[in-house]
Amino acid sequence: MSRRRSLIVLTGSFIFMLATLMITPFIGSQSLSYQDVWQTLQGVSSPSGLIFFNIRLPRILLALLTGGTLAVAGVIFQALLRNPLATPYTLGVASGSALGALFVIKTGIAFAIPGLTAVQFGAMTGSLLTISFVYLLARRSARVSVHTLILAGVTISYFFSALILILHYIADFTETHQMIRWTIGGLDVIQYSTLLKSMPLLLIAFVVFVGMGRSLNLISTTEDSARSKGVNVERLQKTAFVLASLATGIVVSLSGPIGFIGLIIPHLLRLMMGPDHRFLIPASIFFGGGFLALADTVARTILAPVDLPVGIVTTVIGGPFFLWMLIRQR
Repeated sequence: MSRRRSLIVLTGSFIFMLATLMITPFIGSQSLSYQDVWQTLQGVSSPSGLIFFNIRLPRILLALLTGGTLAVAGVIFQALLRNPLATPYTLGVASGSALGALFVIKTGIAFAIPGLTAVQFGAMTGSLLTISFVYLLARRSARVSVHTLILAGVTISYFFSALILILHYIADFTETHQMIRWTIGGLDVIQYSTLLKSMPLLLIAFVVFVGMGRSLNLISTTEDSARSKGVNVERLQKTAFVLASLATGIVVSLSGPIGFIGLIIPHLLRLMMGPDHRFLIPASIFFGGGFLALADTVARTILAPVDLPVGIVTTVIGGPFFLWMLIRQR
């Protein structure tokens, strides 16, 4: 019965993602015509077609990738760290990305990399350096210390937060506005070339995570139990930590540190389908992507024509919802 329910939730999550992909691009401050969009595919240019393909569709695709990545990274970290409050940002990825992005904004560094802005490149570099540093601190001989990972990640987050405050303090009004806007997190207009460059690694990460389902079921109890069942714990930890952190760093560099997705979605799906990672991981990818695409649609329509950062919407929804789950479960 539990397996059947898991399959139903997994199928529903996939349908939900497809529905958001097909419906949300047509929702906005300016309504679009299905007929005009279809004619654009046939080579007839129209305003609706330009808005659909050049502005809204790449934004929705970025939302699907970002939401799915943050949700599945939350599942991975919660299983490996055996901590229900673990998120994709537990190891300091968000603070490292923010420091890199805000440093570029403050210094005014300008350069062109095909598919990446200078701020995005700075954010990605900051996240990669943070991941490498935390991992080296936690590595003891051939093993990775879970407790050291958490402590190192939290400590680095506090340290980077102090450096970020310094950047805010010495920034002028225009720079401060840009810094705050990036820190909130948002899905701005993005080019297809950027998505195409980010997609291969993210898709590979999704496939690897799905293949880890059975091993994560075992390691989420105890490492000794997983070893007794034939799981190579050290290799699993190394692969999962590095791949989840890299995937998180990629999407954070593109969209900023959008909060609560990696915390809410895994817990919500566990309530609906149980803790089996063989179903939980793909469901989190589908449902997390659909949820963020829907939240972004709310963000760009609720105060239209003002484009509200989606990070505000996810936090406003996520905070009360998570408190409700805690009260419900006592």
